[in-house]
Amino acid sequence: MARLADYFVLVAFGPHPRGSGEGQGQILQRFPEKDWEDNPFPQGIELFCQPSGWQLCPERNPPTFFVAVLTDINSERHYCACLTFWEPAEPSQQETTRVEDATEREEEGDEGGQTHLSPTAPAPSAQLFAPKTLVLVSRLDHTEVFRNSLGLIYAIHVEGLNVCLENVIGNLLTCTVPLAGGSQRTISLGAGDRQVIQTPLADSLPVSRCSVALLFRQLGITNVLSLFCAALTEHKVLFLSRSYQRLADACRGLLALLFPLRYSFTYVPILPAQLLEVLSTPTPFIIGVNAAFQAETQELLDVIVADLDGGTVTIPECVHIPPLPEPLQSQTHSVLSMVLDPELELADLAFPPPTTSTSSLKMQDKELRAVFLRLFAQLLQGYRWCLHVVRIHPEPVIRFHKAAFLGQRGLVEDDFLMKVLEGMAFAGFVSERGVPYRPTDLFDELVAHEVARMRADENHPQRVLRHVQELAEQLYKNENPYPAVAMHKVQRPGESSHLRRVPRPFPRLDEGTVQWIVDQAAAKMQGAPPAVKAERRTTVPSGPPMTAILERCSGLHVNSARRLEVVRNCISYVFEGKMLEAKKLLPAVLRALKGRAARRCLAQELHLHVQQNRAVLDHQQFDFVVRMMNCCLQDCTSLDEHGIAAALLPLVTAFCRKLSPGVTQFAYSCVQEHVVWSTPQFWEAMFYGDVQTHIRALYLEPTEDLAPAQEVGEAPSQEDERSALDVASEQRRLWPTLSREKQQELVQKEESTVFSQAIHYANRMSYLLLPLDSSKSRLLRERAGLGDLESASNSLVTNSMAGSVAESYDTESGFEDAETCDVAGAVVRFINRFVDKVCTESGVTSDHLKGLHVMVPDIVQMHIETLEAVQRESRRLPPIQKPKLLRPRLLPGEECVLDGLRVYLLPDGREEGAGGSAGGPALLPAEGAVFLTTYRVIFTGMPTDPLVGEQVVVRSFPVAALTKEKRISVQTPVDQLLQDGLQLRSCTFQLLKMAFDEEVGSDSAELFRKQLHKLRYPPDIRATFAFTLGSAHTPGRPPRVTKDKGPSLRTLSRNLVKNAKKTIGRQHVTRKKYNPPSWEHRGQPPPEDQEDEISVSEELEPSTLTPSSALKPSDRMTMSSLVERACCRDYQRLGLGTLSSSLSRAKSEPFRISPVNRMYAICRSYPGLLIVPQSVQDNALQRVSRCYRQNRFPVVCWRSGRSKAVLLRSGGLHGKGVVGLFKAQNAPSPGQSQADSSSLEQEKYLQAVVSSMPRYADASGRNTLSGFSSAHMGSHGKWGSVRTSGRSSGLGTDVGSRLAGRDALAPPQANGGPPDPGFLRPQRAALYILGDKAQLKGVRSDPLQQWELVPIEVFEARQVKASFKKLLKACVPGCPAAEPSPASFLRSLEDSEWLIQIHKLLQVSVLVVELLDSGSSVLVGLEDGWDITTQVVSLVQLLSDPFYRTLEGFRLLVEKEWLSFGHRFSHRGAHTLAGQSSGFTPVFLQFLDCVHQVHLQFPMEFEFSQFYLKFLGYHHVSRRFRTFLLDSDYERIELGLLYEEKGERRGQVPCRSVWEYVDRLSKRTPVFHNYMYAPEDAEVLRPYSNVSNLKVWDFYTEETLAEGPPYDWELAQGPPEPPEEERSDGGAPQSRRRVVWPCYDSCPRAQPDAISRLLEELQRLETELGQPAERWKDTWDRVKAAQRLEGRPDGRGTPSSLLVSTAPHHRRSLGVYLQEGPVGSTLSLSLDSDQSSGSTTSGSRQAARRSTSTLYSQFQTAESENRSYEGTLYKKGAFMKPWKARWFVLDKTKHQLRYYDHRVDTECKGVIDLAEVEAVAPGTPTMGAPKTVDEKAFFDVKTTRRVYNFCAQDVPSAQQWVDRIQSCLSDA
Repeated sequence: MARLADYFVLVAFGPHPRGSGEGQGQILQRFPEKDWEDNPFPQGIELFCQPSGWQLCPERNPPTFFVAVLTDINSERHYCACLTFWEPAEPSQQETTRVEDATEREEEGDEGGQTHLSPTAPAPSAQLFAPKTLVLVSRLDHTEVFRNSLGLIYAIHVEGLNVCLENVIGNLLTCTVPLAGGSQRTISLGAGDRQVIQTPLADSLPVSRCSVALLFRQLGITNVLSLFCAALTEHKVLFLSRSYQRLADACRGLLALLFPLRYSFTYVPILPAQLLEVLSTPTPFIIGVNAAFQAETQELLDVIVADLDGGTVTIPECVHIPPLPEPLQSQTHSVLSMVLDPELELADLAFPPPTTSTSSLKMQDKELRAVFLRLFAQLLQGYRWCLHVVRIHPEPVIRFHKAAFLGQRGLVEDDFLMKVLEGMAFAGFVSERGVPYRPTDLFDELVAHEVARMRADENHPQRVLRHVQELAEQLYKNENPYPAVAMHKVQRPGESSHLRRVPRPFPRLDEGTVQWIVDQAAAKMQGAPPAVKAERRTTVPSGPPMTAILERCSGLHVNSARRLEVVRNCISYVFEGKMLEAKKLLPAVLRALKGRAARRCLAQELHLHVQQNRAVLDHQQFDFVVRMMNCCLQDCTSLDEHGIAAALLPLVTAFCRKLSPGVTQFAYSCVQEHVVWSTPQFWEAMFYGDVQTHIRALYLEPTEDLAPAQEVGEAPSQEDERSALDVASEQRRLWPTLSREKQQELVQKEESTVFSQAIHYANRMSYLLLPLDSSKSRLLRERAGLGDLESASNSLVTNSMAGSVAESYDTESGFEDAETCDVAGAVVRFINRFVDKVCTESGVTSDHLKGLHVMVPDIVQMHIETLEAVQRESRRLPPIQKPKLLRPRLLPGEECVLDGLRVYLLPDGREEGAGGSAGGPALLPAEGAVFLTTYRVIFTGMPTDPLVGEQVVVRSFPVAALTKEKRISVQTPVDQLLQDGLQLRSCTFQLLKMAFDEEVGSDSAELFRKQLHKLRYPPDIRATFAFTLGSAHTPGRPPRVTKDKGPSLRTLSRNLVKNAKKTIGRQHVTRKKYNPPSWEHRGQPPPEDQEDEISVSEELEPSTLTPSSALKPSDRMTMSSLVERACCRDYQRLGLGTLSSSLSRAKSEPFRISPVNRMYAICRSYPGLLIVPQSVQDNALQRVSRCYRQNRFPVVCWRSGRSKAVLLRSGGLHGKGVVGLFKAQNAPSPGQSQADSSSLEQEKYLQAVVSSMPRYADASGRNTLSGFSSAHMGSHGKWGSVRTSGRSSGLGTDVGSRLAGRDALAPPQANGGPPDPGFLRPQRAALYILGDKAQLKGVRSDPLQQWELVPIEVFEARQVKASFKKLLKACVPGCPAAEPSPASFLRSLEDSEWLIQIHKLLQVSVLVVELLDSGSSVLVGLEDGWDITTQVVSLVQLLSDPFYRTLEGFRLLVEKEWLSFGHRFSHRGAHTLAGQSSGFTPVFLQFLDCVHQVHLQFPMEFEFSQFYLKFLGYHHVSRRFRTFLLDSDYERIELGLLYEEKGERRGQVPCRSVWEYVDRLSKRTPVFHNYMYAPEDAEVLRPYSNVSNLKVWDFYTEETLAEGPPYDWELAQGPPEPPEEERSDGGAPQSRRRVVWPCYDSCPRAQPDAISRLLEELQRLETELGQPAERWKDTWDRVKAAQRLEGRPDGRGTPSSLLVSTAPHHRRSLGVYLQEGPVGSTLSLSLDSDQSSGSTTSGSRQAARRSTSTLYSQFQTAESENRSYEGTLYKKGAFMKPWKARWFVLDKTKHQLRYYDHRVDTECKGVIDLAEVEAVAPGTPTMGAPKTVDEKAFFDVKTTRRVYNFCAQDVPSAQQWVDRIQSCLSDA
């Protein structure tokens, strides 16, 4: 029995002592006045009576009631029922308030709505009312009884009933009620009232009334679930409402949901306003606050706010509430919705049943609680199986094994459950419910007996609902055991009674009367026997063993019975001594051990081989067992949730081997390096488990003693075997019946058991924590446990220990002792902390604990001494046979810097090498050595998996490509020891993840790192491999002085122009190699100066005709080379410029070659010769250059042959450039500054560029890119069929932002195709300037100018760098992904944004191509003009000009735009020590990737193959060649590089230029040639640029482990194994088939494409026949020529070759399937073109064609064909065609007369078959024939098809030709 109420208090309004506007509560009376001994009076009640503050009101409010909860220091809750009513304020109170109002009128504005009163004229009518509160304080929660009782007292007062208030209050304070048990009690307070109090059946179940249902109605399911998870995971929860009763109910409801866990943090359902600072407490809480104070809660950053009135829950950004684990979250949600809205299921039915009966609110409340009760039963199912009984007497001590629970439930990764189990609520749950002998309740029965039912019902909602309703009935019955109780009879005040004038205030009560009644009752109670709480205690049932909450399979390692069989077989082989068999199975076993079941199986099998706690093995057996144990442990987490480490712990002290007489090595000395051993929680769980086993054995009868299996953690096998909890329960039941002596004896026995186990564990821990080799004490500083658990002072010790260890590597052995002591000290501290914790929790006596502390250092010291002997003897063992080191093949001139260090190459994130899901062998891990040479880092070795066979694994990359090197600690694949390792990542997409072998000392590893760093970042560029190669380089020799290398810069520049003129002149005369593409078929007249592609002055100065006296012969070579590098060859081809501006002939030329930069004085990063407008003088260029960054002023780099538009490039503008000019519209002032004048110069310069374009010289009117209407954007052009035609809007003014942003230019198109050419034609500016958007911000175009600025957003170099880093990690991940899937690769690829940058580049380039094609010139001036500008300009030329898509042209493009125009290769590639900090920025690689994307879309337009691009991508960072080494021509001249490549050579020296290497290689192999090359004339390419159209370049992902990267051709081309036809022993011929493994073999080499194979076969046959083998290019050209002839109208036969016919109509219908590879292209063509169309091909189209060889290739000589007689003849074309000079060849062998454009061409223009010739006769001149030639020099050749008219240069040569042709005919 307990008191219903402890105190009755009367609290009234009183003035505030400090005179502030508000009042304060005053306790007028309290009964009883003395505190109860068992329950002192709670402080601060007056604050809680009026939580919003004590204030006067202008009107009488109705009485209010709520219950506040106060929690005392002992966590006892006091329920304060408060009934507040209002009485007229006394005059003193009013006066006080009036004065306060006057003084603080400005601040007035209270919630109570007080009136403002003037102090001078007080208004008597403004009556104020003061609050008064009746308070009942109780430890019981009977809200309704309190409401009725206080209501009765108020009714007696208001209604003036004739009842003594003192008697009523006295009776109330002396009323006693039962605590629990389901009894009921009728009480009366002596005022004719009657109330029935019901107690709940079980006091452990919370009483919720309707609070839970109300909470769900106010907030909804999702919000309540969030609050539930927040409260369980210890977050702060704050409720807001205007109603105090609602706040109290919400808090009560949330607590009821948490059952069976009890909330143990701050719990204040109603928080007074004065205590709002409590909300800033750092601890979790559940608090309710009046909504009036919502503003004060706004700045709380970590509080979850639930607004009950608004129905919202606000979770701050910084708070993460873990959700319930699936599927429980979704199941709970659906059941809750069924309970709250039963009609939801029926809403869609066609014939819904009549209205379903909804539960009452009280019943719905219980149903909702039942859902959460089921949820906890599912979450905590089987928790009793993880309880450890540590002590039974005198009081039970229970510990919970959290790791085992999570592991067996399969929820190790679950954030929610982890936090719940670590929380205080769960700790209370274990201590309260873990007790084995106690009263049980509904939750215990649910966990014990209903688990199977809940699992079966999971997928049947109706059955779940039925179960919920059953539970709800039990909960309802618990609260209402007697539903049909007699009605309450309590007097209530009449309605509106509060408005009546009460004659007097609430009276002062007589304390004596009340106290007398209380004393009387107390005296009676003393005489009565003490009320004992009758508890029915029983053994708590454990329920079924736990199961996983969701059966998850462990990825790839689902352990089938077969895998377990493999593990068992291997172990039996080991113990039977069948080592060879065991060795074969070992790799499969190590793979199987990734799975949990196999690890358990291993532990069980090993137990079978232990007798008497000892198993002595031989050395091989010992090694095998240790390897398998290490493999098991490496996948264990630190908490060992699956008990694998626990099962192996007794085994590591059982298996041993004899090293020598008296010295035994145990397995624990070889399995120490695992994180689990340094985790205190693991040792505690193990200790408590073992203690439980021994305590249980203490109380069992000897017959049912413990089976040895129990030691391992296995479930007991006997049926009648009782668990430790059952034993403990039985003992607790018997405990009261035992004698005191017997009790003492049992307590002592248990304490001794725990003590002996503590000693045993101190030994065990020292075994596993003390390293065998003290030099490996890094174990202690690298493993988290030992260091992190140290306090601040201890961590200092640990750090000093680490320092001493580091020193001991290179000091004498004298330091070893100190170091060992440090290790010992750390281990002693670790064990002592463990011992303190477990012994204190287990109740070990203080004497025993002191003894333990003395013992631990001795145990550790003794173990160290034992280990020293073991280590000494183990060193004498014969070393394990290791494989022989394989030497790598080196390039000529490549030298080894560091010889092989033994390492293991470990698998990285690319699973192909490790035999991943793609299948194939496990090539990695491989055992071998790493070599460091002057050029590369090379790993060579063999796979550790014996099933792979004798395959050699090679992985290498150039030292210069290293981007990141980091130290790692990894487990070696063989013995699973933790070793130092290195991870090296290169920008050629290689990753070396290596673990050093134990024989490699740390000093060797460090030396390797230092040497690698030194080679990667040499101090000077001359120390790189490209420079040291081929020179007698000694490391100590200083680099040569620049002067030795060649002439000075001044000398060079002086002769630059002269040599340029001479070279250009010479080229013009002798080499007609670079012809502009012919545009005749477009119907445009050829330009006037077509013959003179570059105008050179005929009046050459005499000095240029003779060799310059200032230059030596080699210097003259330098000059011609410099001119070549100054891009003159290309300018000649494009028809740009002349060298002299003074000559009359040059005036017609719009551009000229200016030598203004010959000294590199204006711009160091530009070439020496530049193309500028003819009208601009050199001295003006200096001023113009100042407006641009890095002085990179606009120069012409390309001209369109058709539209004559030019492409210019420059750096970005400085602030005071043309931008400033556009921004400042007002005219310049008379006194111009220098900046203004340079801006004007710049304007003049741009004007000169505009005027240089013939079409715009007289252009008038404004042309803009921004005013196009959508009418001009019809869908036509190359992509007409593919694109969407729905164009709605025209171009906005902001072209560039959409262009370089994610939007396409103009409305979007399906494939990211470029805008149509048509839309640019109606209005356009003469010149468009592409500039950075940030720079051109706010620019207004000047309507008088003829150029327009296009601001575009471009990415910066740092963004390229960041993007590349992410791309590298995506393509070559450092470690395997948790869930390897294509999606994860694509996600990381998308995160890198690499393809988005490619997309932007292609988009900008295509726009520029369109502008140029439509006749507008474009100036690209982005950033500094050497990164993105170069990319865009190069791409534009590649897309616009077919010449650049040939091998020769692409070389020229790179030399011109990238090398001469100063792309900073050294800086972007971080080639030297100075550039180390800037990192690697692959601008050039990005350009190559763009070319690769275009190549994929137009495979027939490129002469070079994809392999060529990969080759350049690899070697532009490799530093093997000098080509890509420096930042500009200026730097190359300084180092003397520009002439070396062309210098005279003796003998075979290594190639220094990548181009020379490509030339040499191209002669030998078609590796760079694209067999599909069949270009269309003058084809401008417009690739699609959307990301969906882009492909990841296989250069980033492919790998060949057989020979390393295939880009060093000499190394990649090892001798291929010839297939043996016959066996040597004369047996049957072997199969010629071979297995080609992905990632290992080079597929193109193993399976070359058909054409390469045929060419190889041809060369082989020619060699066998003893003929000199013909070069592949000659063969290929002849085959193509023959193919073309077969398809001609005048040819015979039909095209029957498998090769491509280059006629355009064929091109369109080719089915092309191309697979690229390093050796060439695999070609598969299906020709389905219509043969009839072959005859309609126009002759002019054929005549206009330029073949590959004719235009660009100079590998052949004319002598390689059969030429009987040759010379020049004029030939008249077909009908209405002019006479043209052609080179004719008479071929007697083939009986042909062929003709060519030029003598050097190898591909003929046409063929006259002599078999068709009928007669050769003299001819007559016709119109247009050469005038100066004699008439007799004409002759005709008449064939069956037509008559050919010829003209020789003179009569004798004409006669000669006629004779030769006649003799050829007569021979036939």
